[in-house]
Amino acid sequence: MSGATPGAVAALQPASAAPALFTIPADVAPSDLPDHYLGQEELRGIDKQMEKLFKCEKLDEEEVRSLCAVLKDILVQEANVQPVRTPVTVVGDIHGQFHDLLEIFKCAGTCPSVNFLFLGDYVDRGLNSVESVSLVFLLKVRYRHRVTLIRGNHESRQITQVYGFYDECLRKYGNANVWNYFTDVFDYLPLSALIEDQIFCPHAGLSPTIETLDHVRLLERFQEVPHEGPMCDLLWSDPEEQMPGWGMSPRGAGYTFGQDISEKFNHVNGLKLIARAHQLIMEGFQWSQANNVVTIFSAPNYCYRCGNQAAIMKIDEHMNYTFIQFNPSLLQASGADMQKRIPDYFL
Repeated sequence: MSGATPGAVAALQPASAAPALFTIPADVAPSDLPDHYLGQEELRGIDKQMEKLFKCEKLDEEEVRSLCAVLKDILVQEANVQPVRTPVTVVGDIHGQFHDLLEIFKCAGTCPSVNFLFLGDYVDRGLNSVESVSLVFLLKVRYRHRVTLIRGNHESRQITQVYGFYDECLRKYGNANVWNYFTDVFDYLPLSALIEDQIFCPHAGLSPTIETLDHVRLLERFQEVPHEGPMCDLLWSDPEEQMPGWGMSPRGAGYTFGQDISEKFNHVNGLKLIARAHQLIMEGFQWSQANNVVTIFSAPNYCYRCGNQAAIMKIDEHMNYTFIQFNPSLLQASGADMQKRIPDYFL
């Protein structure tokens, strides 16, 4: 199905064995290979670092520092509303669930055969935020034109000091240097993406001070996430089914917005759909507001205890949507270990 109507759904169970990830198939043309501004030595280094992660070995501190420096040079060239072409696979919240991130690649395919748009919230809550954010950052550097990363509300210094990423960095590296490297990159991430000029993709939602995409393009994004204002709203707001207009968010940041708001925003900007993440969805994805909005959540059994399915959204070159639902990896960490570290209120 195409346009702003619900697409097909395919449910996949976890595979018992991991396939070879990120190998270059024979039918991929040289022009489609990773960016050639990287020398062969740099490419080999990135591949070795990905191999370390697949073996559940963290990167060295110096490897993280170098990776983040290169990635900042890439991201500074990208827009607040980063254009994305189809076909593309859209991924919602990951939240440090590294084995489930690998499950996504088993379900969807891998770079460079598949293009990815990640909607943010790479870190916090899960046990393996370091490995998760390291992998998506490596993929962006390795396949810069095939992988798009945007910022979520957890890509924030303040939030990561409360919800796990900061503590994980200290535990795994013995200091805060790696946390500083990663959070510096967070300030460079685009605030949203735009798929084929038809699907607007913020991490969370809309803002009462943003009427057009040009307003988003003019924002100063190279900063810590503010406590209020349009940048904050893009990363915190939620659709509201019961009430029209704008409302105060129970999260304490951002707003709720009714169907009238999303319909007007889509009409004014010539959009067919708002695709966002940010909210736990028990089936992994959910249409709302008369199909003006779809929410995608890609962390199965969130926090190792919620029992939800996860989903990704595949969009083909004809703008047809397919949702792939999946269950937790067989290697997902036990809920007992994680439950002690999770605050009861879910951001």
